[in-house]
Amino acid sequence: MFFILSKVLAFLICPFLYAFVLLALGIFLNKPKWKRKCLLAGFIILWIFSTPLLLNLLARAWDVAPETLQPNKTYSAAIVLGGFSGDDKNGKGSFNWAADRFIQGVMLQKTGVVKKILISSGNGNLFADGFKEADWAKSQLTILQVPDSCILIENQSRNTRENASYSKQLLVKEHQKGPYLLVTSAFHMRRSLQIFRKQGVEVIPYSCNYVAGDKSFSFADFVPSADVLGGWNIYIKEIIGVIVNKITGKG
Repeated sequence: MFFILSKVLAFLICPFLYAFVLLALGIFLNKPKWKRKCLLAGFIILWIFSTPLLLNLLARAWDVAPETLQPNKTYSAAIVLGGFSGDDKNGKGSFNWAADRFIQGVMLQKTGVVKKILISSGNGNLFADGFKEADWAKSQLTILQVPDSCILIENQSRNTRENASYSKQLLVKEHQKGPYLLVTSAFHMRRSLQIFRKQGVEVIPYSCNYVAGDKSFSFADFVPSADVLGGWNIYIKEIIGVIVNKITGKG
């Protein structure tokens, strides 16, 4: 139930949805007064949530920076959270905009910072098909010549809470001691840390895939962009997730 509710809430809190509804009302309403109000409100929401400046300010305040690792220390495992790939209509996998999670995990193993890579991801779609992200990721690790002995796969989780639970079980089973490096996008790290630590998994944040650019501002920060709308959806989902976890005692 929680899994389904989270997917429904993610849709209902989408800023573009409200802008679309208001603009549609502004077009179809008959009363001129309400037409103007709806059109103005829809325009304002659309501009606010499509402007890079505000999203970048939020991202810089929200994102969790990676901790400084101990020099010359080799950690037992890097827990790489899924969401960096998906399947096409033929069921074949492909990387997406969050592929930096996978890349950083491989780099950590190849450079000897960690011994093993744990890919934690099943299928997070509300109507899941047979695609298992962790299984596909393992095939890519094999192509990159990461030894099978260095790969751990958890392919049942559908969300971050299950990532933590199933990863913990697997690491205990494989006798891998913490702390582990937790590899995920910077926007997702705050909620991930909250959940993993609540479940007793000792993790060190290793953030990647940053949304915000550098701290300098330019004219482009005030120019609307369709990509920014998607960014707001991501951060609003994360903020609500953290709040809900606090209220329910899950984080």
